[in-house]
Amino acid sequence: MTDAAPYPPEPWFLGGSLLVSAFLLPVADLPRPFQALPMIRIGRRAVVGVVFANYAPGGVLAYDELLVATPVVVRGRPRITIPQIWVDSPQSLAGGRALWGIPKRLATFDAMRTADAASVSAHTTGPIAALSARFGRAILPGSPRLPLPIEQRGAGGRIVSHNWAAGRVTALHASWTFAPDGPLGYLHGRRPLASFALRDAAIVFGQRVERP
Repeated sequence: MTDAAPYPPEPWFLGGSLLVSAFLLPVADLPRPFQALPMIRIGRRAVVGVVFANYAPGGVLAYDELLVATPVVVRGRPRITIPQIWVDSPQSLAGGRALWGIPKRLATFDAMRTADAASVSAHTTGPIAALSARFGRAILPGSPRLPLPIEQRGAGGRIVSHNWAAGRVTALHASWTFAPDGPLGYLHGRRPLASFALRDAAIVFGQRVERP
């Protein structure tokens, strides 16, 4: 990498694991930027996903990540939008912002991982979130390929990247803690509707990108 291009060109080939929980939250309790999105709603509630990801050495970058994502419908098509995200890699931050309009910020991560469990936390000047999780049985056979169409909107317009991830999908027994005065304080005290892990995953990010 050079100073002129401090991040890898797209697409990014990554490998690792994702720990995912879905929450069903009242739309009125969400931050204003969420409420402006065309979220998929169930009555007065909307689905919000929270993910701790670990991208291991061997891909184009290795780093930890905490993100919040919500499914949306744009022109009749399902997409995923990422309103909040933190990483511990300056290269990932620069590339995510420049290539796909993803509003990455820097954070520090602490993690302990074994074959059966994981404990992860993220913080900046104060704590953001922590997860204590145990892995369960396989939910789906094999290593299915899951589409991840991401759409981000910014001052320059909409950017859509057609991404995918493939890996072992297993149950996840997840216990989350969110700092009440942190950026994810709206999740404090909430319990996830469902959780799963994507393990030994291969992720391709930044394919067939549509830009303004």
